[in-house]
Amino acid sequence: MGSKILIVGACGQIGTELTFALREKYGNDEVVASDIKEGNQELMESGPFEVVDATDYQQLERIIEQHQIGEVYLMAAMLSATAERFPMKGWDLNMNSLFHVLNLARDGKISKVFWPSSIAVFGPTSPKNNTPQVTVMEPSTVYGISKLAGERWCEYYFRKYNVDVRSVRYPGLISYKTLPGGGTTDYAVEIYHEALKSGAYTSFLQEGTTLPMMYMSDAIRGTIALMDAPAKNIQVRSSYNLAALSFAPEEIAAAITKYLPDFKINYEPDYRQEIADSWPASIDDRQAREDWGWEHQFDLDRMSKSMLENLREMLSLSR
Repeated sequence: MGSKILIVGACGQIGTELTFALREKYGNDEVVASDIKEGNQELMESGPFEVVDATDYQQLERIIEQHQIGEVYLMAAMLSATAERFPMKGWDLNMNSLFHVLNLARDGKISKVFWPSSIAVFGPTSPKNNTPQVTVMEPSTVYGISKLAGERWCEYYFRKYNVDVRSVRYPGLISYKTLPGGGTTDYAVEIYHEALKSGAYTSFLQEGTTLPMMYMSDAIRGTIALMDAPAKNIQVRSSYNLAALSFAPEEIAAAITKYLPDFKINYEPDYRQEIADSWPASIDDRQAREDWGWEHQFDLDRMSKSMLENLREMLSLSR
Protein backbone atom coordinates (compact mmCIF):
# COMPACT_ATOMS: atom_id res chain seq x y z
CA MET A 1 0.00 0.00 0.00
CA GLY A 2 1.35 3.39 -0.99
CA SER A 3 0.79 6.96 0.14
CA LYS A 4 -0.54 8.65 -2.99
CA ILE A 5 -4.11 9.89 -3.50
CA LEU A 6 -6.51 8.71 -6.22
CA ILE A 7 -9.54 10.80 -7.18
CA VAL A 8 -12.19 8.78 -9.01
CA GLY A 9 -14.53 11.08 -10.92
CA ALA A 10 -11.95 13.87 -11.11
CA CYS A 11 -13.57 15.61 -14.09
CA GLY A 12 -16.88 16.31 -12.34
CA GLN A 13 -17.97 19.52 -10.65
CA ILE A 14 -16.45 18.67 -7.26
CA GLY A 15 -13.71 16.37 -8.50
CA THR A 16 -12.08 19.00 -10.71
CA GLU A 17 -11.59 21.52 -7.91
CA LEU A 18 -10.71 18.84 -5.38
CA THR A 19 -7.95 17.61 -7.70
CA PHE A 20 -6.38 21.07 -7.95
CA ALA A 21 -6.67 21.67 -4.18
CA LEU A 22 -5.07 18.33 -3.27
CA ARG A 23 -2.29 18.79 -5.84
CA GLU A 24 -1.55 22.21 -4.39
CA LYS A 25 -1.40 20.72 -0.89
CA TYR A 26 0.53 17.50 -1.57
CA GLY A 27 2.26 18.03 -4.94
CA ASN A 28 1.07 17.27 -8.47
CA ASP A 29 2.64 13.82 -8.73
CA GLU A 30 1.16 12.68 -5.41
CA VAL A 31 -2.44 13.00 -6.65
CA VAL A 32 -3.67 10.77 -9.49
CA ALA A 33 -6.84 12.02 -11.21
CA SER A 34 -9.14 9.56 -12.98
CA ASP A 35 -12.48 9.55 -14.78
CA ILE A 36 -14.31 7.59 -17.45
CA LYS A 37 -13.09 10.12 -20.04
CA GLU A 38 -10.44 12.82 -20.19
CA GLY A 39 -11.10 16.23 -18.66
CA ASN A 40 -10.23 19.81 -19.56
CA GLN A 41 -6.74 20.76 -20.64
CA GLU A 42 -5.79 22.44 -17.35
CA LEU A 43 -6.69 19.32 -15.36
CA MET A 44 -4.96 16.96 -17.77
CA GLU A 45 -1.73 18.98 -17.76
CA SER A 46 -1.56 19.47 -13.99
CA GLY A 47 -0.58 15.91 -13.06
CA PRO A 48 -1.05 12.17 -13.68
CA PHE A 49 -4.39 11.07 -15.16
CA GLU A 50 -5.92 7.66 -15.85
CA VAL A 51 -9.09 6.74 -17.75
CA VAL A 52 -11.01 4.51 -15.31
CA ASP A 53 -14.53 3.10 -15.20
CA ALA A 54 -15.54 3.33 -11.52
CA THR A 55 -17.77 0.25 -11.90
CA ASP A 56 -14.80 -1.91 -13.02
CA TYR A 57 -13.12 -3.47 -9.98
CA GLN A 58 -10.09 -4.77 -11.90
CA GLN A 59 -9.36 -1.37 -13.41
CA LEU A 60 -9.51 0.31 -10.00
CA GLU A 61 -7.32 -2.34 -8.40
CA ARG A 62 -4.74 -2.07 -11.19
CA ILE A 63 -4.51 1.74 -10.93
CA ILE A 64 -4.21 1.56 -7.12
CA GLU A 65 -1.35 -0.95 -7.34
CA GLN A 66 0.38 0.76 -10.27
CA HIS A 67 0.42 4.21 -8.65
CA GLN A 68 0.90 3.04 -5.03
CA ILE A 69 -2.33 4.64 -3.83
CA GLY A 70 -3.12 4.97 -0.12
CA GLU A 71 -6.25 7.16 -0.14
CA VAL A 72 -9.22 7.21 -2.52
CA TYR A 73 -11.73 10.02 -2.99
CA LEU A 74 -14.67 8.41 -4.77
CA MET A 75 -16.42 11.35 -6.49
CA ALA A 76 -17.98 9.45 -9.42
CA ALA A 77 -21.79 9.53 -9.25
CA MET A 78 -24.92 10.08 -11.27
CA LEU A 79 -26.66 13.11 -9.74
CA SER A 80 -30.29 13.58 -8.74
CA ALA A 81 -31.98 14.93 -11.87
CA THR A 82 -30.05 12.65 -14.25
CA ALA A 83 -30.60 9.55 -12.10
CA GLU A 84 -34.38 10.11 -12.19
CA ARG A 85 -34.21 9.69 -15.98
CA PHE A 86 -31.92 6.63 -15.82
CA PRO A 87 -32.77 4.92 -12.51
CA MET A 88 -30.91 1.62 -12.90
CA LYS A 89 -27.83 3.25 -14.44
CA GLY A 90 -27.78 5.69 -11.51
CA TRP A 91 -28.12 2.89 -8.95
CA ASP A 92 -25.45 0.73 -10.61
CA LEU A 93 -22.87 3.51 -10.84
CA ASN A 94 -23.51 4.94 -7.38
CA MET A 95 -23.54 1.61 -5.55
CA ASN A 96 -21.07 -0.61 -7.42
CA SER A 97 -18.32 2.01 -7.41
CA LEU A 98 -18.71 2.36 -3.63
CA PHE A 99 -18.59 -1.41 -3.03
CA HIS A 100 -15.42 -1.69 -5.11
CA VAL A 101 -13.62 0.98 -3.08
CA LEU A 102 -14.87 -0.30 0.29
CA ASN A 103 -13.76 -3.84 -0.63
CA LEU A 104 -10.31 -2.62 -1.69
CA ALA A 105 -10.00 -0.91 1.71
CA ARG A 106 -11.29 -4.00 3.55
CA ASP A 107 -8.65 -6.10 1.80
CA GLY A 108 -5.84 -3.75 2.84
CA LYS A 109 -5.18 -2.31 -0.65
CA ILE A 110 -5.90 1.28 0.54
CA SER A 111 -5.95 2.88 3.98
CA LYS A 112 -8.56 5.65 3.79
CA VAL A 113 -11.70 6.42 1.76
CA PHE A 114 -13.71 9.59 1.16
CA TRP A 115 -17.20 9.10 -0.25
CA PRO A 116 -19.69 11.96 -0.65
CA SER A 117 -23.27 11.67 0.47
CA SER A 118 -25.90 14.36 -0.03
CA ILE A 119 -28.89 16.16 1.47
CA ALA A 120 -30.84 13.95 -0.96
CA VAL A 121 -30.78 11.25 1.76
CA PHE A 122 -33.55 13.22 3.47
CA GLY A 123 -37.11 13.01 2.22
CA PRO A 124 -40.58 14.52 2.60
CA THR A 125 -40.93 13.06 6.11
CA SER A 126 -37.63 14.50 7.40
CA PRO A 127 -37.82 17.71 9.45
CA LYS A 128 -37.66 20.53 6.90
CA ASN A 129 -35.85 23.16 8.99
CA ASN A 130 -32.57 22.60 10.81
CA THR A 131 -32.64 18.94 9.76
CA PRO A 132 -30.77 16.98 12.49
CA GLN A 133 -27.76 14.71 12.02
CA VAL A 134 -29.88 11.71 13.04
CA THR A 135 -33.51 11.83 11.92
CA VAL A 136 -36.16 10.18 9.75
CA MET A 137 -34.68 9.48 6.31
CA GLU A 138 -37.09 8.33 3.59
CA PRO A 139 -35.64 9.68 0.33
CA SER A 140 -37.93 9.73 -2.70
CA THR A 141 -35.32 9.87 -5.48
CA VAL A 142 -33.02 7.23 -6.97
CA TYR A 143 -30.03 9.41 -6.04
CA GLY A 144 -31.21 9.81 -2.44
CA ILE A 145 -31.95 6.09 -2.07
CA SER A 146 -28.47 5.20 -3.36
CA LYS A 147 -26.83 7.71 -1.02
CA LEU A 148 -28.76 6.49 2.02
CA ALA A 149 -27.87 2.87 1.20
CA GLY A 150 -24.25 3.99 0.72
CA GLU A 151 -24.19 5.63 4.16
CA ARG A 152 -25.36 2.42 5.81
CA TRP A 153 -22.71 0.39 3.95
CA CYS A 154 -19.97 2.87 4.94
CA GLU A 155 -20.86 2.51 8.60
CA TYR A 156 -21.13 -1.27 8.23
CA TYR A 157 -17.64 -1.53 6.70
CA PHE A 158 -16.23 0.66 9.48
CA ARG A 159 -17.80 -1.41 12.26
CA LYS A 160 -17.29 -4.84 10.66
CA TYR A 161 -13.90 -4.39 8.96
CA ASN A 162 -12.51 -1.20 10.56
CA VAL A 163 -12.39 0.57 7.18
CA ASP A 164 -11.44 4.24 7.69
CA VAL A 165 -14.23 5.69 5.53
CA ARG A 166 -15.31 9.33 5.89
CA SER A 167 -18.21 11.20 4.37
CA VAL A 168 -20.20 14.44 4.31
CA ARG A 169 -23.72 15.15 3.09
CA TYR A 170 -23.10 17.90 0.57
CA PRO A 171 -25.76 20.55 0.06
CA GLY A 172 -26.13 22.23 -3.35
CA LEU A 173 -22.67 23.31 -4.50
CA ILE A 174 -21.91 26.51 -6.40
CA SER A 175 -18.79 26.99 -8.51
CA TYR A 176 -17.58 29.21 -11.34
CA LYS A 177 -14.91 26.76 -12.49
CA THR A 178 -17.02 23.88 -13.77
CA LEU A 179 -20.50 23.62 -15.26
CA PRO A 180 -23.27 21.83 -13.34
CA GLY A 181 -23.61 18.08 -13.77
CA GLY A 182 -27.32 17.24 -13.65
CA GLY A 183 -28.34 18.19 -10.12
CA THR A 184 -31.49 19.78 -8.74
CA THR A 185 -29.55 22.74 -7.31
CA ASP A 186 -27.94 23.57 -10.69
CA TYR A 187 -30.06 26.71 -11.03
CA ALA A 188 -27.84 28.41 -8.45
CA VAL A 189 -24.88 28.10 -10.82
CA GLU A 190 -26.76 28.75 -14.07
CA ILE A 191 -28.27 31.96 -12.71
CA TYR A 192 -24.85 33.66 -12.48
CA HIS A 193 -23.93 32.65 -16.03
CA GLU A 194 -27.21 33.99 -17.42
CA ALA A 195 -27.05 37.15 -15.33
CA LEU A 196 -23.80 38.07 -17.07
CA LYS A 197 -24.70 36.78 -20.54
CA SER A 198 -28.31 37.93 -20.93
CA GLY A 199 -29.30 39.88 -17.82
CA ALA A 200 -32.19 37.48 -17.12
CA TYR A 201 -32.75 33.93 -15.92
CA THR A 202 -35.70 31.53 -15.95
CA SER A 203 -35.54 29.35 -12.83
CA PHE A 204 -36.68 25.72 -12.98
CA LEU A 205 -37.51 25.98 -9.27
CA GLN A 206 -40.35 28.20 -8.11
CA GLU A 207 -40.11 31.24 -5.89
CA GLY A 208 -39.82 30.37 -2.20
CA THR A 209 -37.97 27.06 -2.73
CA THR A 210 -35.35 27.33 0.01
CA LEU A 211 -32.52 24.80 -0.17
CA PRO A 212 -29.18 24.33 1.64
CA MET A 213 -26.27 25.55 -0.49
CA MET A 214 -22.51 26.04 -0.23
CA TYR A 215 -19.76 27.78 -2.18
CA MET A 216 -17.41 25.23 -3.70
CA SER A 217 -14.26 26.53 -2.00
CA ASP A 218 -15.92 25.92 1.39
CA ALA A 219 -16.93 22.40 0.34
CA ILE A 220 -13.39 21.56 -0.79
CA ARG A 221 -11.88 22.93 2.43
CA GLY A 222 -14.38 20.95 4.49
CA THR A 223 -13.68 17.74 2.59
CA ILE A 224 -9.92 17.99 3.06
CA ALA A 225 -10.32 19.00 6.72
CA LEU A 226 -12.42 15.89 7.37
CA MET A 227 -9.79 13.65 5.75
CA ASP A 228 -7.00 15.37 7.70
CA ALA A 229 -8.75 15.00 11.08
CA PRO A 230 -7.44 12.35 13.52
CA ALA A 231 -9.50 9.14 13.28
CA LYS A 232 -10.43 9.38 16.97
CA ASN A 233 -12.29 12.64 16.26
CA ILE A 234 -14.54 11.09 13.61
CA GLN A 235 -17.64 10.06 15.54
CA VAL A 236 -19.92 9.66 12.50
CA ARG A 237 -19.05 6.92 10.01
CA SER A 238 -22.23 7.13 7.94
CA SER A 239 -22.03 10.78 6.81
CA TYR A 240 -21.80 14.19 8.47
CA ASN A 241 -24.36 16.93 7.91
CA LEU A 242 -22.53 19.88 6.33
CA ALA A 243 -24.11 23.33 6.00
CA ALA A 244 -23.32 26.91 5.09
CA LEU A 245 -26.15 28.83 3.36
CA SER A 246 -29.87 28.41 2.75
CA PHE A 247 -31.71 30.52 0.18
CA ALA A 248 -34.50 30.53 -2.41
CA PRO A 249 -34.19 31.65 -6.07
CA GLU A 250 -35.50 35.15 -5.35
CA GLU A 251 -32.86 35.65 -2.65
CA ILE A 252 -29.95 34.76 -4.93
CA ALA A 253 -31.53 37.04 -7.57
CA ALA A 254 -31.63 39.89 -5.02
CA ALA A 255 -27.94 39.32 -4.22
CA ILE A 256 -27.11 39.52 -7.94
CA THR A 257 -29.02 42.80 -8.42
CA LYS A 258 -26.66 44.46 -5.94
CA TYR A 259 -23.99 44.07 -8.62
CA LEU A 260 -26.22 43.95 -11.75
CA PRO A 261 -29.19 46.25 -10.98
CA ASP A 262 -31.11 45.40 -14.20
CA PHE A 263 -31.09 41.62 -13.64
CA LYS A 264 -34.49 39.91 -13.89
CA ILE A 265 -35.64 36.43 -12.80
CA ASN A 266 -38.63 34.42 -14.07
CA TYR A 267 -40.03 31.09 -12.93
CA GLU A 268 -40.97 27.99 -14.95
CA PRO A 269 -40.83 25.04 -12.53
CA ASP A 270 -40.16 21.62 -14.09
CA TYR A 271 -39.77 18.03 -12.82
CA ARG A 272 -36.92 19.14 -10.53
CA GLN A 273 -39.40 21.07 -8.37
CA GLU A 274 -40.77 17.82 -6.94
CA ILE A 275 -37.25 16.69 -6.06
CA ALA A 276 -36.46 20.02 -4.37
CA ASP A 277 -39.72 19.92 -2.41
CA SER A 278 -38.64 16.63 -0.83
CA TRP A 279 -35.39 18.11 0.51
CA PRO A 280 -34.63 20.14 3.65
CA ALA A 281 -34.60 23.95 3.71
CA SER A 282 -31.76 24.11 6.26
CA ILE A 283 -29.35 21.69 7.93
CA ASP A 284 -28.07 21.29 11.51
CA ASP A 285 -24.34 20.56 11.19
CA ARG A 286 -23.24 21.06 14.80
CA GLN A 287 -21.63 17.63 15.00
CA ALA A 288 -19.22 18.36 12.13
CA ARG A 289 -18.34 21.70 13.75
CA GLU A 290 -17.72 20.03 17.13
CA ASP A 291 -15.95 16.84 15.98
CA TRP A 292 -13.46 18.20 13.43
CA GLY A 293 -13.78 21.99 13.46
CA TRP A 294 -15.86 22.56 10.32
CA GLU A 295 -16.72 26.20 9.58
CA HIS A 296 -17.83 27.93 6.39
CA GLN A 297 -16.42 31.25 5.16
CA PHE A 298 -18.78 32.43 2.40
CA ASP A 299 -22.19 34.03 2.91
CA LEU A 300 -24.57 34.79 0.01
CA ASP A 301 -23.21 38.26 -0.73
CA ARG A 302 -19.55 37.26 -0.61
CA MET A 303 -20.27 34.23 -2.79
CA SER A 304 -22.24 36.30 -5.34
CA LYS A 305 -19.46 38.86 -5.60
CA SER A 306 -16.85 36.12 -6.15
CA MET A 307 -19.01 34.24 -8.69
CA LEU A 308 -19.73 37.33 -10.79
CA GLU A 309 -16.15 38.60 -10.72
CA ASN A 310 -14.64 35.26 -11.69
CA LEU A 311 -17.26 34.42 -14.32
CA ARG A 312 -16.95 37.85 -15.90
CA GLU A 313 -13.24 37.21 -16.32
CA MET A 314 -13.78 33.69 -17.70
CA LEU A 315 -16.56 34.65 -20.10
CA SER A 316 -14.61 37.54 -21.53
CA LEU A 317 -11.63 35.23 -22.10
CA SER A 318 -13.81 32.84 -24.10
CA ARG A 319 -15.26 35.52 -26.37
